[in-house]
Amino acid sequence: MQKPIRLARSLCGALLLGLSFSLVPGGGGSPAWAQDASDARFQRFVQGLWPAAKARGVSRATFEEAFRGVEPDSKIIALTKKQSEFVRPVWDYINGAISAQRLDRGRQMAAEWTKTLDAVERAYGVPRSVVLGVWGMETNFGSFTGSIYVVRALATLAYTGYRGGFFKEELLTALQVLEENHIDRTKMLGSWAGAMGQTQFMPSSFVKYAVDGNRDGVRDIWASVPDALASTANYLRQHGWEPGLPWGFEVKIPQGFDFRHLRQGFAGWQQLGLRRMDGKAMPRTGEATLFLPGGANGPAFLVTANYDVIKAYNSSDAYAMGVAHLGDRVLGGHPIQGAWPKDEPVLDKDQRQELQKRLAGLGFYQGETDGKFGSRTRDAVRNFQLRRGLTPDGYADLAVLRELRTVR
Repeated sequence: MQKPIRLARSLCGALLLGLSFSLVPGGGGSPAWAQDASDARFQRFVQGLWPAAKARGVSRATFEEAFRGVEPDSKIIALTKKQSEFVRPVWDYINGAISAQRLDRGRQMAAEWTKTLDAVERAYGVPRSVVLGVWGMETNFGSFTGSIYVVRALATLAYTGYRGGFFKEELLTALQVLEENHIDRTKMLGSWAGAMGQTQFMPSSFVKYAVDGNRDGVRDIWASVPDALASTANYLRQHGWEPGLPWGFEVKIPQGFDFRHLRQGFAGWQQLGLRRMDGKAMPRTGEATLFLPGGANGPAFLVTANYDVIKAYNSSDAYAMGVAHLGDRVLGGHPIQGAWPKDEPVLDKDQRQELQKRLAGLGFYQGETDGKFGSRTRDAVRNFQLRRGLTPDGYADLAVLRELRTVR
């Protein structure tokens, strides 16, 4: 799903806006008067969208039909709190993504659509491994593309004010997609966040990046595999994918390595003693960043600017690693060789938030202290480690939190 959902607002904020999730004592839900008030507020919100929708060329008939019978979905708000790619240990997330069943299905689909994948590679310069990785991570290679009416999902998120105006814009764009007859209302199904099709495009991404891969005159990311795969490759290419440059690969780090080295050319990494785990030679050109998702004692990777392009789809490192590794494994690549630090204690939510707050208080971190770890938290941890003379691996563990607690 493009542009991941990262910053959940409080449940209280949703309640104030009219979504009730609590049960009255002895009852089966909200009081009737509260439900009536909630319905009225939601309807006012919907009607308030009409001027903006009309300005985008949406007809009144399309507008009314799109919202017919639509009401907020309380389950969606709960799902914004459960983004596993930001809170689960990366090894758990990747292991869940690279299941035997998914690999089997991926290999079957790669063989079935080999000519399409050939054409996509030629047209966009994005390797099939990455396209397959996105397809597999998003919908298990098209086996489940979502069952929630997209307009309802987006209306719920926009109504509650989740992520500011982002979902309001996506909702208005979804109305444009319906107005232009790209998809029938009854078939416009997707995820709880409004992502659609076999590779889960948000409505704005559909408008900007969807292409007609099979040249039948329709951009159908829902039912057409060629359209979905070509659209995904186009999305990645338009976000800066550099043909011929790998996303990255696992490496072995020599004893005594100085972890202050972070980014340089492949030749430089070679001189520092890093070697690819798969035994292949380093690329002759290009630069890469040393990435240690499990800390200095876990697996090590060199990742390129193309790895960052994968994160344009979803900014989580766990997701990007899942896409990259799944695609490699589908095409016969080796499992990750380094040992994950599974025996070390993992920070719980309160500890993750405490760590971010302490980093923020020291000026290392700027962002929401929500306990969701991404690249900003990793960079803040690394800078703190450098300041304190610790191994600068960017890994937020209990040792880092304990060190932060000693700073006054």
